[in-house]
Formats: sequence, C-alpha cells, structure tokens
Amino acid sequence: METATALLLGRRSYDEFAPVWPSMEEFATYNAMPKYVVSSTLQDPEWTGTRVLRSLDEVAALKETEGGEIHVHGSATLAQGLLAAGLVDRLHLLTFPLVLGGGKRLFAEDGGKTAFTLVEHATYANGIQLSVLEVARPAG
Repeated sequence: METATALLLGRRSYDEFAPVWPSMEEFATYNAMPKYVVSSTLQDPEWTGTRVLRSLDEVAALKETEGGEIHVHGSATLAQGLLAAGLVDRLHLLTFPLVLGGGKRLFAEDGGKTAFTLVEHATYANGIQLSVLEVARPAG
C-alpha cells in the first residue's frame, strides 16, 4: 500500500468498497489518493477523489502519466481485461489455505499466454502465501 499513488477499480468492486472504505481508518491512505473506476455506466461517483474511466484505452493513457504505481483490488473482470491488454506490470497474489469450491477466476479461460517472473514470496504464520510476480516482457 505504501507504493500506491492511485487506486483502480472495476464497477462492481467500486460499488462494494465506496460505501464502506471511506469510514474505515485502516483505509485512510486509499481514501486520500486518486481513485479511478472503469465503467461505462457510472455517472457521478460519490467517493471523494474518484474519476470514471470509460475504456481500457483511458487506463493505458493514465498508466503513461508520471503518477506512480496504480493498484487494483478485487475487480476480477477488470484484472482480466488489464492482463489481456498488456497493462499489468506486477501481480501481488495472496493464496489462502482454504478451498471454498468456487469463485471468480483471475485469469480468463480464453486469455492468451502471459509469462511471469517470481520476484518475491513469503509464507505467513497463518499459512497465507504471498507471491509477487512481474510480467516477463521481451527484451528490446
């Protein structure tokens, strides 16, 4: 969280986070930073500091600015689109030692091949594993 300069969310994650996070002290850093929601339907976001982006092209333009790291939380559909569009540089994945039987996929079933390099990993006392993966880009 210390390296984030902006938060990027899909519409469903925004709808879940916006009513709750502004009142939570542990999210004060995120509440203070710029937030972007990728949505074709959201009109007037109420969460302070939130701007709507209408397409992945607008995300690509935002990524080209000198704003620093943009973090995505939740937003599985958005993450799939970002990966497919080549807009992801690094993934921070937490794996919990619990199988619930179903859920959303991070990687689309029809997605292309993406190579990653493991740059950091840790296992915590509660069994949760952190994997930090960088997208392997061709040299040149």
